[in-house]
Amino acid sequence: MLRTRLIRAIFKGSSRNVTHIVCFKWIHSSPNISIHLRSRTVRDLQIFQHARSIRTTKCIYGIEEVKAPNFPDSVSSGDVKLIKKEGDAVAMDEVVLEIETDKTALPVMSPGHGTIAKMLVKEGESVKSQQPLFQVNVTGVAPTKAAAAPAPAAPAPAAAPAAAPAPAAATASAAPKPAVATPKPTAAGPAVVKKAAAGPTLAAQKLGDPTKVISGSRTELPVPMNRMRKRIAERLKEAQNTCAMLTTFNECDMSKLMAFRKANLETFTKKYGTKLSFMSPFLKAAANALMDQPVINGVIIGDDIIYRDYVDISVAVATPKGLVTPVLRNVESMDYPRIELSIAALAEKARNGKLTPADMQGGTFTISNGGVFGSLLSMPIINMPQSAILGMHAIVQRPVAIKGKVEIRPMMYLALSYDHRLVDGREAVFFLRKVRSGVEDPTSILAGI
Repeated sequence: MLRTRLIRAIFKGSSRNVTHIVCFKWIHSSPNISIHLRSRTVRDLQIFQHARSIRTTKCIYGIEEVKAPNFPDSVSSGDVKLIKKEGDAVAMDEVVLEIETDKTALPVMSPGHGTIAKMLVKEGESVKSQQPLFQVNVTGVAPTKAAAAPAPAAPAPAAAPAAAPAPAAATASAAPKPAVATPKPTAAGPAVVKKAAAGPTLAAQKLGDPTKVISGSRTELPVPMNRMRKRIAERLKEAQNTCAMLTTFNECDMSKLMAFRKANLETFTKKYGTKLSFMSPFLKAAANALMDQPVINGVIIGDDIIYRDYVDISVAVATPKGLVTPVLRNVESMDYPRIELSIAALAEKARNGKLTPADMQGGTFTISNGGVFGSLLSMPIINMPQSAILGMHAIVQRPVAIKGKVEIRPMMYLALSYDHRLVDGREAVFFLRKVRSGVEDPTSILAGI
């Protein structure tokens, strides 16, 4: 009875000419029920798509059209980057193409094992939400790695003999070049010879004739900016044009934090499966300082100042496609282990290119750690629409005055760039001092001071 009702629902409003077979699996709260339907005309895949719309999952075989995912409200379109081409064998959930948006790259995967029947978009084409991208002939047969391995190996021997004559051709083409170059000085006129003779003999022997063409490659390769890089450039310039940006500096002694980390690193790693880094103390110290100075955690929207009772910190991460800022939410209620596990999860997603726009939306404050690349000092640019950003830098052994004596300590410069329209210098300095005290003495955070 259940099967009959399902078949009637699928065929409702569809045509009846026998030309195709559609098979799919319907997931119900009861054990899985596999239903095989011999349909009458799957004109434009109407029956299949209708079947998918009533709680069905991946197609077992047949032509399936894949559309672009739903974009967030802040994203209207994206650029296509093809990974597969027509005729390529694909496995279930294998990435066929990526859609590069302003914020991240969204992977679009194959719905099942089969081959790419038709590509409906081109490389670099701009697509919108729910736009058809490609069609997959789902056969249910997974591509085997063994079959794919001999294919690239076959042309390799053939390519080797073809490459062998290349040096001979190069020497043959290189031989006439001096002969062609020799008449050029005579054509240049006596002025060139006179100028060369006037120069120092030793310099002329070392540098050669400056009138000759410079040897070596001087290639210029234009590469179009991807959508993410364009958006980053727009946002950075928007921050400079909008904010009355000012930067204030401070420094902190990392001795106690380094000793704290060293004493707890092994135990922390065994218990939580991730290392205790310097980021969690800085994020926690920044969250405490933001709760102490809420204006820095606020933002100007129109004629209003929006204050928040929560802290969502964006952590700047450099990726091959550009700088991204995934967000850790409610940091004020986190401890060190939860912060480290959250950072590790976001870093793993960033390395695999699986960050979603939801991972980067929001954020009330940003921390950028240029010290991992060796930066000694910088003036970070505010991540709009936030009001401030904290820059961490390299830890350097420097002589400092401690109780009237000069000692060598591991020191780090801290830089806070803030929107002076909202934040005064007093709040900015108090914020940096609060961060410094939380970093220089990690136990003060545990004590709630």
